[in-house]
Amino acid sequence: MKSVYPIKLTVRIAKLAHLVGMHYLEIPKEAIQKMGGKFKVRLTCTVNESLAFQCGLVSLGNGAGYISINVKRLKILGLKAGDVADIELNLDESKYGMDVPEELVELFEQDPEGKDRFDTLKPGMQRYIIHYVASVKSSHLKIDRAVKLISNLKTLTPGKETFRAILGIE
Repeated sequence: MKSVYPIKLTVRIAKLAHLVGMHYLEIPKEAIQKMGGKFKVRLTCTVNESLAFQCGLVSLGNGAGYISINVKRLKILGLKAGDVADIELNLDESKYGMDVPEELVELFEQDPEGKDRFDTLKPGMQRYIIHYVASVKSSHLKIDRAVKLISNLKTLTPGKETFRAILGIE
């Protein structure tokens, strides 16, 4: 089967009403159909040939979808709500759909039980852990977060994990 990627589009930037500070790139129904008509796909999105990031599709209804883009990325691009941008979408073939911080990789090498438990999680929960660890700049804080989350994860019943329980606030 011939790949449909890359998909190149010119899209409008709009605001997500239900999430403060979040914007999105509207992906038309025709492009969604080209990708198989499903929203369970991980992509890389390159905006104006200058900024690339990993993402997923969310349904907007009527077959259309969107990719969220935060204010920080818009600022880097010099864009705002109402502007248009050229994007290129490619299938994200990375294992987790995002880069894994080296601190978490190192923890997995030292804690095979923790890595095994992590591997049993659904992809969205895995990305949640990766994102939470990666979202701080300090390597020390990344290590602290990784140890806390994986330690909490190992105490939970497989299949019954929640974000709150992994964070240790339940």
